[in-house]
Amino acid sequence: MDTPDWNDLRYFLAVITSGSLSAAARSLGVEHTTVSRRIEALEKVLGVRLFDRFARGWSLTAPGEALLPQAQRVEQEIQGLLRQAAGAGDGHGTVRISAPPAIAAHWIAPRLAGVHAQLSGIQIELGAEPAQVDLSRREAEIAIRFRRPSAPDLAARVVAIVKYYLCATPEYLASHNPDQWEFIGYDESLAETPQQEWLDAFAAGRPYVFFSNDLNSIAAAVSFGAGIAILPDYLATGLVIPDIICPVRRELWMVVHDDVRKSPRVRHTADLIAELFSSPAN
Repeated sequence: MDTPDWNDLRYFLAVITSGSLSAAARSLGVEHTTVSRRIEALEKVLGVRLFDRFARGWSLTAPGEALLPQAQRVEQEIQGLLRQAAGAGDGHGTVRISAPPAIAAHWIAPRLAGVHAQLSGIQIELGAEPAQVDLSRREAEIAIRFRRPSAPDLAARVVAIVKYYLCATPEYLASHNPDQWEFIGYDESLAETPQQEWLDAFAAGRPYVFFSNDLNSIAAAVSFGAGIAILPDYLATGLVIPDIICPVRRELWMVVHDDVRKSPRVRHTADLIAELFSSPAN
């Protein structure tokens, strides 16, 4: 039997993890025909049919289910090998940083010029992503998160405390009494965040006019006078409603996998990025 190509195995696992052929293709950044072709190649080498193809989707066969645990172990070992290799590398290369979109756009990106000279030989790739990336699969070397990770192989440190404020334009406040205030909030996917829970309590039944899962969109709506929202300190300048104290404070964490943080370039970049959170934008 020929040895399977690891990349083909990766496509097999992506279909299972993503739940469908099309979702796997999106997660891998390829066409669905590529996923199908790579899995067919894996089936040919293994001599088994891994999926039954139905019009409504693909279903894992019994042989596919039997091979799944071993395929997952192979993936873990290969990812571990690659992380160890990254940790053993020199101080040059690309470091991928994943951060929430608003943090990436308004906090990290404007300050990168200030540390550019100290990043000699290192290229920064900044991913603005609302969902958490998987550091064990090397989807990023450094992640900025609002929650401390619980996995034992992830190292984390607090890089900032984000304060929140109730915000509106002066024009909106001048033309609306408090009982006429209308609010802008997070959608259902973020309804349980501390800032949204506080805003719900403060609104006390007054209406919402706009919901979004994107903080940049919420901030833009506030800036154009659409209503009142709770915004983090780095977006609240000139919009803070006086005399209303919002108690919400959130820790912002920098997270790195234990294997990868041994890399000189990752360690150096992590230290510089941590400094960005205490420096003003240029």
